[in-house]
Amino acid sequence: MTWVPDARRYERADFRRCGRSGLDLPPISLGLWQNFGGSDVFETGRAVIRRAFDRGVTHFDLANNYGPPYGSAEENFGQILKKDFSAHRDEMVISSKAGWDMWPGPYGMGGSRKYLLASLDQSLHRMGLDYVDIFYSHRPSPDTPLEETMGALTQMVRQGKALYVGISSYGPERTREAAAILKAEGVPLLIHQPSYSLLNRWVEVSLLDTLAELGVGCIAFSPLAQGLLTDKYLHGIPDQSRAARGESFSRDMLGAENLAHVRALNELAAQRGQSLAQMAIAWVLRDPRVTSALIGARNVAQLDNSLDALNNLHFSRDELTRIDTYARDGKIDLWRGVSAL
Repeated sequence: MTWVPDARRYERADFRRCGRSGLDLPPISLGLWQNFGGSDVFETGRAVIRRAFDRGVTHFDLANNYGPPYGSAEENFGQILKKDFSAHRDEMVISSKAGWDMWPGPYGMGGSRKYLLASLDQSLHRMGLDYVDIFYSHRPSPDTPLEETMGALTQMVRQGKALYVGISSYGPERTREAAAILKAEGVPLLIHQPSYSLLNRWVEVSLLDTLAELGVGCIAFSPLAQGLLTDKYLHGIPDQSRAARGESFSRDMLGAENLAHVRALNELAAQRGQSLAQMAIAWVLRDPRVTSALIGARNVAQLDNSLDALNNLHFSRDELTRIDTYARDGKIDLWRGVSAL
């Protein structure tokens, strides 16, 4: 039976302008970092993407190494596009990235022109696309001249293989340098994708101000702190959780202080009539400099819970003050080392 999207999906949808570009993004976007790889259930991921689209999510974020195994998230997404979204490609903003390790040898990671251009071609092949809407340098690469990395992004746009370009996990200074190089080439820096959450507020020091000054959008990844800002860990470590499996989550993050803060934040969320996850997403979106919050979802119910954060994005001054009491750095930023480069 052919799937047909909800005809009223845009009646309930909201969008935010990405920096000073002409592109709008939904306030919540769907990332396929986890739960969409070859080791996951294909039909579950397919149902999540369908539901997201029905609820006004038009932006889907991938990377060359998402899975596991590497590349499988793009392959699965490509199958879903072909089966369900072939008539709706122009309603979607699809992004991919490269920078982290992907294949063996010296050309399988980093910021070189060779690696980035090969990665984009491979990503397009896996997804069955002629172009992506956004392509990112996934991380700064200190052993590669920034001019080379930005030159590769420029070449992608000129080849018509990417409509826009972005960067991820770059610190403020390198962000300025990257934006200047791209501007000189006539290719604006569209967007930055940093980690940002109640327990990881590094972007507030100067990055958000830098992006606003440059007219660059911001899409915050890991607003739920790899799942810590949900009800999952309030009473211990579930057997099938990321912490139990040791996937992108360290048990060290579940120290007594972090858990005490998470439980206190959970109580504040309940007072707002929200789940902890909903409040965490809404809190990231409280700042107008944040274009979109990038979430993951294991199933449709989890997706719906996160999207329902949009039902209450308002915070009183008193609520923000009380949240600040517990929204402290939890030493959970797995990307801090590269952001400091």
